[in-house]
Amino acid sequence: MNNGRKNNIIKPFNHMKFLSKIFRKPQQWISEEERLRIIERSSKQVSRGVFFATVIIIASFLPVFMLTGQEGKYFHPVAYTKTFIMIIDALLVITLAPVLISFVMKGKFRPDHANPVNRLFEKIYAPVIRGVLKWRKTTLAVNILALIISIPLLRSLGSEFMPPLDEQSILFMPITLPDISNAEAKRILQVQDKIIKSVPEVDKVLGKAGRANTATDNSPISMIETIIMLKPKNEWRKGITKHDIINELDHKLQIPGVVNGWTQPIINRINMLATGIRTDVGVKVYGQQLDSIAAVSERIKIALEGTPGITDLYVEPVTGGKYLNIDIKRSELGRYGLNVDDVNQVVETAIGGQSIGAIIEGRRRFSISVRLAQDYRNSVENIKRIPLQSPVFGETPLSAVADIQFEDGPPMINSENALLRGAVLFNVRDRDLGGAVEEAIGKINHAKGILPKGYFLEWSGQYENLIRGKKTLLWIAPVTLLIIFLSLYFAFNSIREAFLSLITIPFALIGGAYLIYFWGVNLSVAVAVGFIALFGIAVETGIVMVIYLNDAMRQLITLKGNSKEAITREDLKEYVIQGAVKRLRPKLMTVCVSLFGLTPVLWSNGVGADVMQPIVLPMIGGVFTSAVHILLVTPLIFLMTKEYELRKYGKLEVSDATH
Repeated sequence: MNNGRKNNIIKPFNHMKFLSKIFRKPQQWISEEERLRIIERSSKQVSRGVFFATVIIIASFLPVFMLTGQEGKYFHPVAYTKTFIMIIDALLVITLAPVLISFVMKGKFRPDHANPVNRLFEKIYAPVIRGVLKWRKTTLAVNILALIISIPLLRSLGSEFMPPLDEQSILFMPITLPDISNAEAKRILQVQDKIIKSVPEVDKVLGKAGRANTATDNSPISMIETIIMLKPKNEWRKGITKHDIINELDHKLQIPGVVNGWTQPIINRINMLATGIRTDVGVKVYGQQLDSIAAVSERIKIALEGTPGITDLYVEPVTGGKYLNIDIKRSELGRYGLNVDDVNQVVETAIGGQSIGAIIEGRRRFSISVRLAQDYRNSVENIKRIPLQSPVFGETPLSAVADIQFEDGPPMINSENALLRGAVLFNVRDRDLGGAVEEAIGKINHAKGILPKGYFLEWSGQYENLIRGKKTLLWIAPVTLLIIFLSLYFAFNSIREAFLSLITIPFALIGGAYLIYFWGVNLSVAVAVGFIALFGIAVETGIVMVIYLNDAMRQLITLKGNSKEAITREDLKEYVIQGAVKRLRPKLMTVCVSLFGLTPVLWSNGVGADVMQPIVLPMIGGVFTSAVHILLVTPLIFLMTKEYELRKYGKLEVSDATH
């Protein structure tokens, strides 16, 4: 009986039907064949350009392999890593990337205007590019003016071989008088270590006096080496820097007869092994007479005193050493029945010592040397009484057959290329190395009577490396540009299009020059390597822009034909804007990848950050300004070029970079 209420019918839940709706393959709006053809055409459109852009980046790094010496050791690993990575990247662009796209890009494709981010960028960019194309002369004038201003900025920067690497330690190398005794050197070392340890930022102090009995340790006993380990920077006094610590230590360690020298352990060893100079700069004096070399060195020191930036000025002594001269009187040897070998053997054993055997304890071996006690050889008078065993007269004093006296002589004889050498050593602080040395060279050249006939100078140390690096880079830069231009030509098959992409490089230099100027970085090999790497990155974005501009021209030709009667200047303008605006996102993505990858280096710290930052500074600044140039000026120049072609030839010349 129906009581007016409806009966509720509960249907059973169909799980299989529900799951089939979830995992049902959506109906394709285009066929699979058409989808693959679209992916193929789009890959062809950009693959050639992207491939050659990658080749250009590789080519821009190839000249780095031409660097030799220390700079080569620094940057060859970077060049190898970048080259191998980009070679693999170039292969993946034309092989693996299209395959991966075919797996990922399925379903309906969203047009560019459907992306809110893309709409925002286009809304901002479109009126800007229209204004640029309207105010042509103003746009070009602003860019050229910015380029012109960057030239004096670069010329005003100082120069150095490499940025000063903070090794988080200090090497203190004081030089004493050549005739210092072992006991006095030990006393000075202990006093210095106590003073150094009193500075709050100093953690550990390790000093060394004397030298090892090896050919690799050529330091005289007058040179003391002290390694100073510093505490972490968060434990330093507020506002203090490493430079302040060195100045404070130098002020406290003013000991009469001792010349202070400050450097770092690693760079000191590199300098000594590579150039023979333990300071930043050394003036080598070559000649035939040690006395004359010493006199020339002193005159150079006087000429360089007071030069801004030059510190720790020191003349490497070539005279002043004390020698015990034992001059054998050959006329007396026969009277006593002795020969020269008899005298030499006694002197060697009595003073120098003679090995007579060894003691073995486990795996350790200790040699046994015999010589006279110190009381019998600590003065000339005692040495004169050293007995010789004469077969005629028995025991005979050494003074009977030899004249014995102390004489002055060189503490150490240095020679290079068969010439005697002295050196004037100094460090450079609070100034760029190149500027300080150039001023020093000017002072020596203007001074009179420094160099006698037959003597000459040679500037060494870090300055030697700086000059070698400059000479190498002077021919590396043109070679790099030539390689990039040829790669662009093969990419576009057009000299005009290659040149259009190449002119982005000078404008990329604008950002690099401004950034290193305001960052306070001196020009160095590291900065030059950064600019070389910038060349490839800047051209890469330019290639992408030219590809899409050419694509817009092909669309125009397809629609209206290729003649000046069919194509107007307004048509050219609108299609150039279309090619620039409608493909804005991939261009911005290319720029952002470089910026996001390089920017974190600016905030890096620790050992090595001092060298890496000067490399990335021109790259970051250059990528930014080159992006602005490519987005604004490249379409303008492209438009002017096409207007010229249409006016002169009656048609457009469109390069095909898609196959």
